[in-house]
Amino acid sequence: MSLNKEKLIGYVHTQDLKTVTNEDARNLDIINIAFGHIQNDLIVWGTFDVVEQMERLKELNPTLKFVLSIGGWSAGGFSEAAETEGSRKSVANSALKWITEYGLDGIDLDWEYPSYTVAGIKGCREDKQNFTLLLKEIRETLDTVDTSYMLTIAAGGGKYYLKGVEMAEAIKYLDYVQLMTYDLRGGFQVLTGHHTNLYPSELDLFDFSTAEAVDDFMQAGVPADKIVIGVAFYSRMWKGVPDVDHGFLQMAQTVGTYGPSYCKLVNEYVNKNGFIRYWDDVAKAPYLFNGDTFISYDDAESIHHKIAYMKEKKLAGIMYWEYCTDTTRTLTGVMRHEIEQ
Repeated sequence: MSLNKEKLIGYVHTQDLKTVTNEDARNLDIINIAFGHIQNDLIVWGTFDVVEQMERLKELNPTLKFVLSIGGWSAGGFSEAAETEGSRKSVANSALKWITEYGLDGIDLDWEYPSYTVAGIKGCREDKQNFTLLLKEIRETLDTVDTSYMLTIAAGGGKYYLKGVEMAEAIKYLDYVQLMTYDLRGGFQVLTGHHTNLYPSELDLFDFSTAEAVDDFMQAGVPADKIVIGVAFYSRMWKGVPDVDHGFLQMAQTVGTYGPSYCKLVNEYVNKNGFIRYWDDVAKAPYLFNGDTFISYDDAESIHHKIAYMKEKKLAGIMYWEYCTDTTRTLTGVMRHEIEQ
């Protein structure tokens, strides 16, 4: 593992730990194991052969850390678990149990999103304060055993997320915040564009970007050295796109659905089968178009610019979602190489 202070963090599904290569075990600083869930104020987790795999990876990289990520898109139970002192204590004790029983290094909460009712997940206005109280309870419970245990969150990469939380208070209990600076557009929009861009594009009606998210969270009270930015190992895709300006910033016949994984893009799409790769030098982001279908994604070139930005802003690190969508097994190595430059 690099001696650089910036962290390289990868989300890996529990059952996919066995696919982490020897090289990537050495490349990564932290693996976020996805996902545990909250049910009846307790954390539940299908562990598979996690102990065996963690031991294998630790032998390759003794400083590699493992954090259990709780939640994810459409995963509920958070609002109910944060509601009362008793339910918060239950979750905190459950978190500590998993950490100590499996030799984990921390817990990552991926509540999408406090105060919002989306994807079938319950939310309420009280979540704003209750989320802070939940983090406080978990932090204090972990500290009773070991103050080095990590507590982190994955946060939506936009102002909407900040409306539902007390970020200046919540950050007191967190080691860092992982900004999901992907899905910045897609499932709710028919206007094509970048979903994981570093900077806003010119003339974009929806100018979401990684840099804007970082600025918003810093203004909300999160210091730069507690911010981790995100990279997408998958794409967003729009169909029925007018053949104008290579399909960029056009009204499509569909919203931006979840598109091909990075490995599939490389094998079947990038300058193949009628798709041409274009580069937006303002946004520092690539895209593909074939006359009808527009695809937004991250690649080695956009990652280069994100990591340069991470260093310039002295951020805590960079993370990605998620490992099994790059079966080329190249992007983790690209990220490590860029960090060490």
